[in-house]
Amino acid sequence: MFSIGDKVVYPMHGAGVIEAIEEKEVLGERQKYYIMKLPIGEMKVMVPMDNADEVGLRSIIDDDGVNKVIEVLKEDKSKMSTNWNRRFRANMEKIRSGDIFEVAEVVRNLAIRDAEKGLSTGERKMLDNARQILISELVLAQDSTEEKIEELLSECLG
Repeated sequence: MFSIGDKVVYPMHGAGVIEAIEEKEVLGERQKYYIMKLPIGEMKVMVPMDNADEVGLRSIIDDDGVNKVIEVLKEDKSKMSTNWNRRFRANMEKIRSGDIFEVAEVVRNLAIRDAEKGLSTGERKMLDNARQILISELVLAQDSTEEKIEELLSECLG
């Protein structure tokens, strides 16, 4: 159970702050929702409180987690399928998992692949999406700005 002011991550959308808990009627059903504000893109998301665990809503990482993300970003790329379709699906699963370390791995692997061979439009979009998810959580975890986290990513990824 989260409270107003908690910093949380909503897989596939990124990190944000719970601004309110409201009861709303959606499709004829009254439910309580976490109203979450995402700092990047100024988007608001409503997450049904009953489904919070199912959708993977979790607290943001701590300083140890941030250090581990930086380590993941600096590692060599892991083995990826040469088959575009398989690689895309595997990366999508990692992003959907909501696990920040898996998202960091996707960012690292796709950034390295981009530098070596270039990316297809689909993979470029995936890289941008994964970067946004990663940045949104690091901004909140480090109490930093988007620009500073972008610099950090650039340093880590070479």
